[in-house]
Amino acid sequence: MKPEPRTDLSAYRAPWWLPGGHAQTIWPALLARRHFGPAPQWRRERWIAPDGDFIDVDHASHAAHEQAPRLVLFHGLEGSSASQYAVAFADVAAERGLAYAVPHFRGCSGEINRAPRAYHSGDFEEIDWILRRFATAEPQRPLIAVGVSLGGNALLRWAGESGEAAASVVKAVAAVCSPLDLAAGGHAIGRGLNRQIYTRMFLRSMKPKALSKLAQHPGLFSAEALRAARDLHAFDDIFTAPLHGFRDAEDYWARASAKPHLARIRVPALAVNALNDPFVPAHSLPRAGEVGARVTLWQPAHGGHVGFAASLGAWGLPGHVRTMPDAVGHWLLAHT
Repeated sequence: MKPEPRTDLSAYRAPWWLPGGHAQTIWPALLARRHFGPAPQWRRERWIAPDGDFIDVDHASHAAHEQAPRLVLFHGLEGSSASQYAVAFADVAAERGLAYAVPHFRGCSGEINRAPRAYHSGDFEEIDWILRRFATAEPQRPLIAVGVSLGGNALLRWAGESGEAAASVVKAVAAVCSPLDLAAGGHAIGRGLNRQIYTRMFLRSMKPKALSKLAQHPGLFSAEALRAARDLHAFDDIFTAPLHGFRDAEDYWARASAKPHLARIRVPALAVNALNDPFVPAHSLPRAGEVGARVTLWQPAHGGHVGFAASLGAWGLPGHVRTMPDAVGHWLLAHT
C-alpha cells in the first residue's frame, strides 16, 4: 500500500534504520522500491541536435491527456531513464496523468554520440534547445522540468541565463541535490570515503566512454593522461573542460556553477539539497539572500544524495524513493 505523499521536504527526516548521508545515498539507489504502479515502459525517440549530433529521448508510454502538463527530467552524472529517481518520477507522472520524458545527455543513452563533445554541468545551451523543442512541439501542454544532481545545476544555470525569457518556455523548474557550487562539490567528492566509493563508481563508466570518444576523434586528448586520472578534477581537466570550451577544470567549475546565477532567475524555481549530502557540502549551499525572489530553497538535515527514502513494509524495509518525487512534483504542479 502506498503511503500518503509528502508535499514538502524542508523538514524531511530519514528512517531510523538509515543513519548518515552515505547510507541515505546508497540504500535508496540500490535497494529501495522505486514505483508503486507498473514499471515504466519507454518509447525512444532520436533527436538531431543543431550541430548534427544526436540525443535519445525516452517518453513514458502511460496515458496522459493531450493538455496535461509535460514533466521533463534531466538526469545526473552518468544517469539515464533507468536511474532510480527517473523511474520514481515516471511513477508520479503516471499516477497524476502527466506526460513525461527523459532526454539523455550526449553519450548517456547506451550509444556514444558522434561529435567531439559529451555533456557537462553547465550545458545550458543544450537545456535551452531541448526545452524549446518540447514547448514548440506541444504548445498546449504546460511544461515543467526537474534536474537531478548535474542535470539540476545545468537546468538552474539555464534559468539564470534566460532570465525573463524562461517563462515563455516553462512554468517552473526544480533542481534536486545539485552541486550548485561545482568547485566545492568537485573537491568534496575527491576526498576520503567519497573518493573510494563515488569517484571510483563514476570513473568506471566515464573513462571507457571518453576513450571511445578518442577513438572517434584521434588526438582529442591524451589517452595516457586520461587513464591516469584518479579523481573528477583530473578527468575534467583532461576531458570535460577542453572539449567544451573551458580552460581547465577550475575554469569549468567556476563558469558552469549555477549558484552565482540564482539571483537572476525569474521563473518559479526550487532547489532541494540535503545538508548531509556526502558530496555537496552544506557550507556551499545558497542562502536565502543569495537567490532571486522566485527561488525556493528546501534544505533538510537528512536525505543524502538523491535519497530521501521512506519506510515501507516490516521494520520499514526495504523503503521507497517516492518521497522526493511526490513533493517536488507537487511543488512543480502548483505553478502550472
